[in-house]
Amino acid sequence: MAEELGGIDGLTRWLGLRWESPNRVRLTVRPELINPAGLLSGPVAYAMVDYSMGSALWTRRENGERIATIGISINYLRTARSGEVICETTLDRRNDRVAVLRSEVRDENDRLLATAIGSFSIFPAERLGTHDHGPAAPEEIAEG
Repeated sequence: MAEELGGIDGLTRWLGLRWESPNRVRLTVRPELINPAGLLSGPVAYAMVDYSMGSALWTRRENGERIATIGISINYLRTARSGEVICETTLDRRNDRVAVLRSEVRDENDRLLATAIGSFSIFPAERLGTHDHGPAAPEEIAEG
C-alpha cells in the first residue's frame, strides 16, 4: 500500500502498529517497548503476531463470520533493540470452523526474530451478540 495505516484499537495505537497490508504489520521500536534487559519485550512481538494473523484472516472471512484466537505458539530466536520490526503472516489452511496461520517477525535488516503458528476459531457473528465491534483490521485494509 502506498500509505501505511495506523492501529485499530487503543493497544495497537499505543504499540504503534502500522498495517502495510492485511497480513503485514510494522512498528518502530521505542523506549516504552524495551524490557529491563534492554531488549524488545516479547509480548510486543506476540501482539504483532496475533494482530497480523487476525487481520490476515479477517479479509478472508465469509459474510457474517467472525474470528477469535484459539492459540498461538511463538518461538523467539533473537530480538531487536531499535529500528523497525515487521511481522508477516500467511494463511495456511481454513475451513468453515478453524484456520491455521503462520507468521515471521523480522527486523529492518531482514533478520528473523521470531516464528509463530496460530489457530483461529471461525463462527457466526450472532454468537457475539451486542459485543460485536467490527473488523480486525483498519477499515481501509478490510475493504481493500
